[in-house]
Amino acid sequence: QIKLPPMMEIITAEQLMEYLGDYILDAKPKEISEIQRLNYEQNMSDAMAILHKLQTGLDVNVKFTGVRVFEYTPECIVFDLLDIPLYHGWLVDPQVADIVKAVGNCSYNQLVEKIISCKQSDNSELVSEGFVAEQFLNNTATQLTYHGLCELTSAVQEGELCVFFRNNHFSTMTKYKGQLYLLVTDQGFLTEEKVVWESLHNVDGDGNFCDSEFHLRPPSDPETVYRGQQDQIDQDYLMALSLQQEQQNQEINWEQIPEGISDLELAKKLQEEEDRRASQYYQEQEQAAAQVQVQGAASPASGRQSGSNERKRKEPREKEKEKEKNTCVLL
Repeated sequence: QIKLPPMMEIITAEQLMEYLGDYILDAKPKEISEIQRLNYEQNMSDAMAILHKLQTGLDVNVKFTGVRVFEYTPECIVFDLLDIPLYHGWLVDPQVADIVKAVGNCSYNQLVEKIISCKQSDNSELVSEGFVAEQFLNNTATQLTYHGLCELTSAVQEGELCVFFRNNHFSTMTKYKGQLYLLVTDQGFLTEEKVVWESLHNVDGDGNFCDSEFHLRPPSDPETVYRGQQDQIDQDYLMALSLQQEQQNQEINWEQIPEGISDLELAKKLQEEEDRRASQYYQEQEQAAAQVQVQGAASPASGRQSGSNERKRKEPREKEKEKEKNTCVLL
C-alpha cells in the first residue's frame, strides 16, 4: 500500500516511520458509525504512541494455543492497522495431555508467574504442574515447536507476506510452493547479494539459503557469515539493554496533548520524541562500543581468536550487574 519513489535504493528509519504514520492516518475508514470512528481513532492514537518502537523492538506476549494468538496490547494494534498478519510457532502439542493441562490458556508472562507460584505451593499436584510447565519452556527455548511449524505451514497463505516472531525477533516471512521462507537480514550476509531467503522447515534453524527467485544459493564464505552472525548477537544484546533502559524513561503523556491538535502538530511531536530516543540509543551504543575498544586495548593477548567477541558480550553484562544492585526488575 506504500509506494516508494522508483529510483530509491536506500530508505532511512525516519523516512519509513513517516510513510507508516501517513498510511495509518490516510487509511481511516470514511463511512462508519460514530462509535466505530471513536474506536478507530483510539486505536490510531495508541498505535502512533508506540510507532517509534518499530525501530528497536516491540513487546508481544504469545499464547501457546494458536499461531496467531497473542495477548492483545497496543503493540499488536500496529499490525492490525497496517493489515499485516503476525504469526508465531511456539505451540503446545494438543496430544501431550500433561503439558496441555500445565500450560492451559496462559500467555508467556502468565505462565512464568504460574511456575513461580506453583513452586512455592504446598500442594504436590501444583508443584508437579509447575515443573511440567517449566520443562516445556526449557525444552522449547528456541520458541518454535514441530506442532507449531505444522500449524504455521497450514495457516500461512501461498504468497502471503507476514511477520514471524521467534527468539525475541521479528522476521519477514512468506510462503512459496508450500514452503515457508524467512527474509535474511543478519549482518553476516551483508555482502551476500544473492542470498535473500532462508527456508523454515525444522526447529533447529539450519535452513537452506535461496536467492530472490527461491533457487538454492549457498553463501560464498560461510566463515564470514558466522562472524557476522556473532556480531549481530552482540548488537542485539546491546539493543536489549537499551530497550530495558527505555522502558524506565518517561513516555509521552498523551493526556496532556490538546484534543484539537492537528495531524501536522501531532506528527511533529512524535518526530521530536522519536529523534530524542534515537539519539539517546545511538549515543549509548557508541559509548558501549568505545568501552569495548578500550578494554580490548588494555587486555593482554590471551591467544583465543574469539576474545574480542567475548569482551563485547562481557562488558554490557558487567554494566547490567552494576545496574541490578540499584534497581528492582519486575518480571
